[in-house]
Amino acid sequence: MNCLIIDDNIMARTAMNQLASKVADLTIVGECSNAMEAYNFMQSQPVDVLFLDIEMPEITGLELTRQLGNKKPIIVFTTSKKEYAADAFDLNVADYIVKPVTPPRFLQAVEKAREIYNSNEVDVSVDEKEFVFIRDSGILKRLLIEDIHVLEAMGDYVKVFTQQKFHAIHTTLKTVEEKLPSNKFLRVHRSYIVALNKIEKIQEGVIIINGKPIPVADAYRSTLNKRLNIL
Repeated sequence: MNCLIIDDNIMARTAMNQLASKVADLTIVGECSNAMEAYNFMQSQPVDVLFLDIEMPEITGLELTRQLGNKKPIIVFTTSKKEYAADAFDLNVADYIVKPVTPPRFLQAVEKAREIYNSNEVDVSVDEKEFVFIRDSGILKRLLIEDIHVLEAMGDYVKVFTQQKFHAIHTTLKTVEEKLPSNKFLRVHRSYIVALNKIEKIQEGVIIINGKPIPVADAYRSTLNKRLNIL
């Protein structure tokens, strides 16, 4: 994966470069000290992953991400402050790291970026509410609606979990939600949609499906309770 490091602090860029240089499948194609420099760089150079600082003069990392729109690379935000997290994930970035960046936390972010990068599945359509077609390298593969357990937003992708595996689809959670049958699926969090008939239990506000914990946001809790067939 070609990666670009963007930070106005030279020490932060150096630290990130040292971390990235130790990962075999990361190729550092450049470093930029501001968002405009990075924007111009990406007009002529292919970049797969951005390690992007948020707080920069003139144009912030958030503003650069909005400017790049749907054509943006996989983005990992790096920042010294936690309060930008909500804004960051509204932009469907892959990860958000609070400085100082430790090696384990960096590798965790790289793994998330790698999952997105390695996915060739880029589209989904629904046929008569019974199954979806997932486009994989130009081939449409059928996935039964009944086999879907959980959908999780992850950057510019949605992970569709079944019993045995997951598929990564290049789309938004909102787009998928609109295509799935509403009587079978329910959004319970900004990042999660669940299949109601796959819920095993709910404990302390957390849904368990196939052993996977799914958080329930307060905004969706009332709707969930109404949809459950509680005796």
